[in-house]
Amino acid sequence: LCNTNTRTSCHPTLPTMASSPSALRLTRLLTSAKTGSALRSNRAGVLTSPFSANVQTSNTNSNTNTNIRSFSSAVAPPVVQVEQHVNNSNSNSTRLPNNDRERNALYPSGEERSMAGVTASVRHDWTKSEIAEIYDLPFHELMYRAATVHRMYWNASEVQQCTLLSIKTGGCTEDCSYCSQSTRHKTFVKPEPTMKVQEVLRAAQAAKDAGSTRFCMGAAWRELGNKKNAFNHILDMVRGVNGMGLEVCCTLGMLNAEQAKQLKEAGLTAYNHNLDTSPEHYPKVITTRTYQDRLDTIANVRDAGISVCCGGILGLGEKEADRVGLLHVLATLPEHPESVPINALVTVEGTPLGDNEDIDRVEAFDMIRMIATARIVMPRSMVRLSAGRLSFSDAEQFLMFQAGANSIFNGEKLLTTANPEFDADMALFNKLGYVGKPAHQGPMVSPAEEQGIVVTKVEGSGRRSMEQAA
Repeated sequence: LCNTNTRTSCHPTLPTMASSPSALRLTRLLTSAKTGSALRSNRAGVLTSPFSANVQTSNTNSNTNTNIRSFSSAVAPPVVQVEQHVNNSNSNSTRLPNNDRERNALYPSGEERSMAGVTASVRHDWTKSEIAEIYDLPFHELMYRAATVHRMYWNASEVQQCTLLSIKTGGCTEDCSYCSQSTRHKTFVKPEPTMKVQEVLRAAQAAKDAGSTRFCMGAAWRELGNKKNAFNHILDMVRGVNGMGLEVCCTLGMLNAEQAKQLKEAGLTAYNHNLDTSPEHYPKVITTRTYQDRLDTIANVRDAGISVCCGGILGLGEKEADRVGLLHVLATLPEHPESVPINALVTVEGTPLGDNEDIDRVEAFDMIRMIATARIVMPRSMVRLSAGRLSFSDAEQFLMFQAGANSIFNGEKLLTTANPEFDADMALFNKLGYVGKPAHQGPMVSPAEEQGIVVTKVEGSGRRSMEQAA
């Protein structure tokens, strides 16, 4: 990251463009089925580039004792296209591919971006001390850097809207000390049977009608295991929701490789499996599932070609070093998660953490600092503002979006806890000027990238603009 002493203005002189700054130029890699060669196109609106389609997989850092399994590299090279779509304001907008691997394949490994005195890159070799240094920045400087990085890689006006439905509530045998659905805790939640397929599809349609574009289904159990009948119903749910034109996400506990493959074939877009906290603090929160169990499920999901949704929870009695530790594990995975949910614990009476009065409430500044650091160290990942949002004001949520959050859960409930209703979120979006990301369409291109304001540097080359990279 840059030395802030070299920044003289938030609006530095823009680099000279090789052509009109307003002409968007992005890589279009078309992989030939026969030769595997990358072809180039010079049509208006598309940047031609010989950029490699290989996804960077740098060595993971060994600061933790956790064994992070390497993901399979046998996934076929993607066919990547940059397409023209119409956004919510009925104006033409160029969008990147919806698949995170295809998006990453547009850009060369080792690409470094700079704008307004801030430098960023997609790295997998972060050290804990580097992340801690970012996390501990003065708040105003952290916000500036995170907001600038966000605008280098994303269109800050677009926020993805997701809806989460509990399709199997209560009765979980795990001992997660924060969870109201565990059979080990006496809470208001009572075990319920798995919802019927048609019930779930009706809920998905209601979410779509309210503006949600990704529908997530959660089941309160440790793992799918041998639940063959339930799994077949879930596969039917995935097919049905996908058939509505919605993106589909599931969180079903631990998965093996074959189950992940079947979910992919059914049309699953993403799979959520949070790490919750750092490897060091994890045993104080959960004892019935190891950290490595979680990493293995993430690997199975990624190997199947499903996008990974993985983040954590603040308010588990962790120290700030544990928050840094969680981000370190995520940022040193062979591939960064497609989305990183940041949750503020919603305490529930009857759970060990809900009954512990010594644990401080998560403040807005805790969330903002975590979101901002995640944005800087994982610039191409969506950062999702998740549970606990109901406790934050509109102004506080705005700061979270400014820090780099570009996805939310909406709907009146997240599994078993309260969440802002659809109408309240639409009013918030209108107040702040945000638009929702359409389903099955990639994110809008960053205006800074579109206008050539972002300057890139690739290993072994001089500094150059995105347009000059052609």
